[in-house]
Amino acid sequence: MSGPEFLFSRWRRKPLVAAVRLQGVIAAGSAGALNLAAVDRALRAAFRLRRAREVALLINSPGGAPVQAARIHDQIRWLSRHHGRRVTAFVEDIAASGGYWLALAADHIVAHPSSIVGSIGVITASFGFDRALERLGVDRRLYATGAHKGMLDPFRAENEADVDILKELHQDTFEQFKALVRERRGERLRETPELFDGRVFSGLQAQQRGLVDACGDPMDVLRDRYGEAVQVRMYAPRPRPWWRRLRSGGADEVLASLEERLHWQRYGL
Repeated sequence: MSGPEFLFSRWRRKPLVAAVRLQGVIAAGSAGALNLAAVDRALRAAFRLRRAREVALLINSPGGAPVQAARIHDQIRWLSRHHGRRVTAFVEDIAASGGYWLALAADHIVAHPSSIVGSIGVITASFGFDRALERLGVDRRLYATGAHKGMLDPFRAENEADVDILKELHQDTFEQFKALVRERRGERLRETPELFDGRVFSGLQAQQRGLVDACGDPMDVLRDRYGEAVQVRMYAPRPRPWWRRLRSGGADEVLASLEERLHWQRYGL
């Protein structure tokens, strides 16, 4: 065999890895947010790539909505079982909170030594404007059925019973998160009191605690596994259509951008 056929045959034999980028704040409806609807097509295409030795997840997320994180995680696990594909997660700048939930979908987790990993916990942030309304002479009028229908309304004084309900919700989700960490990390996890107190760790610290398996560069890891000739085929969410981008910039878009910026700034990014 010689000429183009020989070159084509050599290309065909090169090890191939399918990679999907999971980047951004995890949220259901915000423009540009990371959620299952945004990444499902890319995930399915990556796992369908027949020649792929494995699927790599390139994760860079400070977290966000737990339900969307769980949906993406569950879809990756289903696709992995359905196609018989190994999954490796590579943490870039950060995989915190829901971002780490995504990483748990992988069979093997690799971080950079300086990556931010962890923040295993649940958080809700809000504001209280009741005193501001009082100073402005504005009456808040809210009509609802049920004692807790308007719970945690930021324009009313904080109600201790409402806070107790929120804490119960937090605890339920927190227990699910901890159970998933223990299930997916198994005997690799070195459980200590600070592991589940919401703090973050560097990549090296996370490796010492078993939250990740190794520290390194994605291409170095893949070359060690498959040789210098390994190729990576990237799959990414499709960009928003141009007509939707033209309509962006309203108040909702601005608020979503501010909220996203706050998610990143919590970790100094």
